[in-house]
Amino acid sequence: MMGTQIIMRRELASYFTTPLAYIFIVIFLMMSGVFTFYLGRFFERGQADLISFFNFIPWLYLILVPAIAMRLWSEERKSGTIELLMTLPITVVQAVLGKFLAAWLFIGVALMLTFPVWVTVNYLGEPDNGVILASYLGSWLMAGGFLAIGSCVSAATKSQVVAFILTLVICFVFVAAGFPMVLDAFTEWAPLWLIDGISSLSFLTHFDAVSRGVIDLRDLLYFLIMTVCWLTATTIVINIKKAD
Repeated sequence: MMGTQIIMRRELASYFTTPLAYIFIVIFLMMSGVFTFYLGRFFERGQADLISFFNFIPWLYLILVPAIAMRLWSEERKSGTIELLMTLPITVVQAVLGKFLAAWLFIGVALMLTFPVWVTVNYLGEPDNGVILASYLGSWLMAGGFLAIGSCVSAATKSQVVAFILTLVICFVFVAAGFPMVLDAFTEWAPLWLIDGISSLSFLTHFDAVSRGVIDLRDLLYFLIMTVCWLTATTIVINIKKAD
């Protein structure tokens, strides 16, 4: 546990020693504002809620989370510092958890900095803050799932560009699996259990449920299992490629 904390603190501090963190946060906040107030037609809708903000958040994550995840392990492998990291008195699991938690906390900080949007909605009307809080929780859990996928992909390649593209593609597949257009392609020939199974794999299906303010244990378990499985895969990949 101590090893995880040491890695997490080191990684979290490293985010704020480079311009990357500040660029990420500025872009995230700017795009959140554009999606919410401009593309989401916040003022034209005349409703005091953050539906437009949370409708766009999965698509925002598709670009920005892979950008954070791509450097988790690819950079270490390319520069050779992963060998130094592995000589420290920590396990691979602790290193994987430490790096993941630092990146997840960093995204959590960026998400918290969108609070002016919440303040604006409360100033203009009387939104259901319980639903908004649940939506924020769902957003952070979904970011964790994206990040865990990116961690595994980053561990498998020395190229940050390749890690970014592959993470984006895999995350898109897990988002698009819940689209009606995708599910309609199976409706004509596939049994219902298969269609439900494909739909249940989608981040969007579970995020939509949480963002309606209904926190179901099945949705929380989905995010937990996705994150744990991909982090376990990260550990396996690092152990296999340790000698590369």
